[in-house]
Amino acid sequence: METIIIIIFVVGYLAITLEHNLKIDKLIPALVMMALCWALIALGLEHFPIWFDSAKHTLLENFGMLGHEEKMHMMEETLLHHLGKTAEIIVFLLGAMTIVEIIDYFDGFATIKGFVKTKSKKRILWIFAFLAFFLSAIIDNLTATIVLLSILQKLIFDRNVRIWYVGLIIIAANAGGAWSPIGDVTTTMLWIGKKVTTGHLFVYLFIPSLLCMLVPTFIASFLPAFKGDLENNNEEEDNKPKSRFSSTMLYLGLGGIVSVPIFKTITHLPPYVGMMLALGVVAIFAELYSSSKFTLSHSEHQGGDTQGHHSPVHSSLSRIEMPSILFFLGILMAVAALESLGILFGFATSLQDNMPMLGTELHHGGVSDLVVLLLGVGSAVIDNVPLVAASLGMFSEPIDNELWHFIAYSAGTGGSMLIIGSAAGVVAMGMEKIDFFWYLKKIAWLALIGFLVGAVAFMFTRTIF
Repeated sequence: METIIIIIFVVGYLAITLEHNLKIDKLIPALVMMALCWALIALGLEHFPIWFDSAKHTLLENFGMLGHEEKMHMMEETLLHHLGKTAEIIVFLLGAMTIVEIIDYFDGFATIKGFVKTKSKKRILWIFAFLAFFLSAIIDNLTATIVLLSILQKLIFDRNVRIWYVGLIIIAANAGGAWSPIGDVTTTMLWIGKKVTTGHLFVYLFIPSLLCMLVPTFIASFLPAFKGDLENNNEEEDNKPKSRFSSTMLYLGLGGIVSVPIFKTITHLPPYVGMMLALGVVAIFAELYSSSKFTLSHSEHQGGDTQGHHSPVHSSLSRIEMPSILFFLGILMAVAALESLGILFGFATSLQDNMPMLGTELHHGGVSDLVVLLLGVGSAVIDNVPLVAASLGMFSEPIDNELWHFIAYSAGTGGSMLIIGSAAGVVAMGMEKIDFFWYLKKIAWLALIGFLVGAVAFMFTRTIF
């Protein structure tokens, strides 16, 4: 049964990568893959000898000895746990995307666009790379990607040019998220799991992460795509009258997003709660600033206008990319199925047992650097969250051991090598309709170089501190 589930996952994964060839939206195979994997788990529950308890990050090797009712209860609890964790990310994403759309409703991004005076493609590349790197550390790589892509769409109208910038933003955002405890889901997991502390995370990973961003950006700046100047091919957009609340809504919206990690630190509540509060505050001002009048009831003789369409909040909600949200749900829950059966845990364990101890070994556990690097590559192919979850239960090194910092770096930046290897990449793929193989051909090699340079830098920095 496990073999069939793995085959379904592989076939679904291939269907996602071949989206443009098959002419089938990627969310369809993701949802089908998720449903079939969990259906087969439910039908073959009696035949699985082990189970991975994600809530406790432990492998239950006596799962086969439990009764049917206990197994069903365990499966339902695990499914609910994964749905809850996925929902946290999705609700957070919905809040961030809505705030971004509200800012756009008031043409707020025109303010930032006005700050970018240069037309040089190379200078704009460096501006956005540094913005992505530092912004992702403050508001997390997912939200930073959404914000910067929204700005980019107002600045560069040629999609063929813009997607090159998007590729480098993904690399920079993932690199920036690796050295901050709130910058990436995996570093947050390690931080909450008391494996790393904020100070040591910065000391160990800032330089490797910075190099992971700088080297690909430097190489890319010499590519033909970033030579010359941008063409101002949308003068109508430039001449469009701006809302008098543009700047106010921009600063209010970004301030709301930035307040989320502060809210989390004070209350210790999940980030999505703070994001909903930020959305509520931004929505209040959006309604107050809106010059449009709207009613909560709909009259049939008002020209057929649907309920709430005069509201800037309702208008912003209607523009959210729901296919991207559903794709996110499908792919995360499908990976969760593999994690629950202990398949990912077994994969990571077999790497640890069978991989020769090449290169420098970590001081305490004797874990090969190559194993951690392969976990980084695995995070691009599968997903970094379950791999880090598996490592939490697999390794027993103390807090702030260099192993945990290397895992944080590898899992955080390794996902840049494939566009569906990170949350930032998945969102960018949805917002810009980027082809999987285009990214693999044009951007993946840059991400790989940055990943390896940063890894080598980490191996040196850990010997100093």
